[in-house]
Order: sequence, then structure tokens, then C-alpha cells
Amino acid sequence: MPTLKEIKGRIGSVRSTLKITSAMKLVSSAKLRKAQNAIAAMRPYQQRLEAMLALAFGSMSESPEEALSSEDIVIPSRPEGGIEESPAVIVAVASNSSLCGGFNANIISKVRSVRRPGDVVYSIGRKMSDAMARDGFRSPEDLSDLAEHPAYAKAAELVQKLSEDFYAGRISGVTLCYTHFVSTSRQVPVVERLLPMDEIPGTAGVMPGPDRASDAILEPSARELLETLIPKTLKLKLYAALLDSAAAEHAARTIAMQTATDNAENLLAELTLQYNKGRQQKITSEILDLAGGQAAELD
Repeated sequence: MPTLKEIKGRIGSVRSTLKITSAMKLVSSAKLRKAQNAIAAMRPYQQRLEAMLALAFGSMSESPEEALSSEDIVIPSRPEGGIEESPAVIVAVASNSSLCGGFNANIISKVRSVRRPGDVVYSIGRKMSDAMARDGFRSPEDLSDLAEHPAYAKAAELVQKLSEDFYAGRISGVTLCYTHFVSTSRQVPVVERLLPMDEIPGTAGVMPGPDRASDAILEPSARELLETLIPKTLKLKLYAALLDSAAAEHAARTIAMQTATDNAENLLAELTLQYNKGRQQKITSEILDLAGGQAAELD
């Protein structure tokens, strides 16, 4: 049975841990709100961009002289010749630190399930980079800063490089793996294809027709507009994934620190009760010894 001194030492240790987990929970909650605000600020721009793409796509489908080449722009085709031998690229997003529950373990497991021998993995976040390096998939670049501080410029630079490699035939495609923020209590690992594009955002299940573009005048042409906007869409998609993953990370850490705080409070209550019982027992024992000594003197 532990002594009162040992129990008191454990109480002090648990109290210190409780202060740390409480502070980390508050910090993560503040970062989560900041990440959610960043996503909310980006969403109107994303929606407007998708609407412009859908409009240009509809206008292009109406134009007979441009219809033959529309698919090459809307759904980029893979280069011909030896593409089967070109490696695929996976852009995998995790975090730089731990103490966020199963956030890192879940997305690393998802990447391992879709990864194939010969693939190239661009790891964003030290946890992902370390896990992939142990598996023999060392990242060509150090992108750990993007996990903690998502930046559109760096995301756009990476997408530009991967797009050039794809159209040159050096890679066969690009897959994006990240954690989607659903709610504070739920984060879901997802896998999306970045290149080649499956479809123009906002046009799924919609047949372009006169009602979509007849009231719009496009200058320059729809083809030139798509050639400009599609690269922006790809860059924005990666940036949105980074923001989404950051929000999911902070949400997971908030929940993990809340759970740790609750556990620490329960343990502290148990140790305090144990300490008080031991102290009371010791006092009672001393009183009994004192009373026994007095009785012996009277005899």
C-alpha cells in the first residue's frame, strides 16, 4: 500500500498534468475556431469559382467549334506513351505533433491502404513524413510547415509542379489523402483524385444547356477561361484540403485533451479520497496509541 507521501506526490503530478491538458484544450479550441473561420472565408470564393467553371463549361458545350476540345480541358487526359510505367503521386496530409487521439493513425492507415509499390508520397506533416519514411516512401520535399500553417502560395506551387509532371507524362496521376472535418466530435479520412480531373466542380449530374449560359457573355472565349480557371481550381482544392485537415486536427486534439482532463480530474478525486482516508486512519491510530499509553500509566 502506498504511503501518504507517495500519494501526495501523485496528487501533485496529476494536478500538473491537469493544468497542461486544460491549457492545451483551450489552445486547440481557439485554433479550431480560427481554422473554421478560414474555411468559412474561403467558401464564397470557392463557390463563385465553381459557378464560373460551370458557366464556361455550359457555354463551351453549346459551341460546335469548341465542343470537340472541351473534354481535353474539362477532364484532362493522360499523356500517351508509357504512362503505365510512370509512378503515381500521393499527397498525404497529417500533423506535426501528437496528442490528438487517432487523427494521425487513421490517416496514415488510409494512405497505406491506397499506396502501391513505386508510388511517390509527398508527406505534409512530420507524423506522416516519419511514417512514410519508415515504410520506404521518403517525401521528395519537406512540407511539414504546410500542416501547421496552411498557405495558398505554397499549395499552388506544389500543384503547379505536379500538374507539369502529369502533362509531361512523368507521373500517371495525383491522389489527395487528408482528414475531412465533419464536426468537433467526428473527423473522417478521405481519398480524392486531384489529377486527372473527374469533372468540373458544380456540374455533376447536370447537363449543360442553353439555360445555363444563354444570358452570359464570356470574354475571352470559354476555352481560354477554362484553361485559366481549372489550374486555379486544382490549387484551391489542395489549399481547402489543408484547411480542412487543420480544422480536423484541432478538433481531434480538443476532444483528446478534454478526455485527458476528465480522466485527470477523476484520478485526482480518487487520490484525494485515498489520501484523506489514509490521513484519517493515521490520526485515529495515533489517538488510540496515545489513549492506550495513558491507560497503561493509570494502571
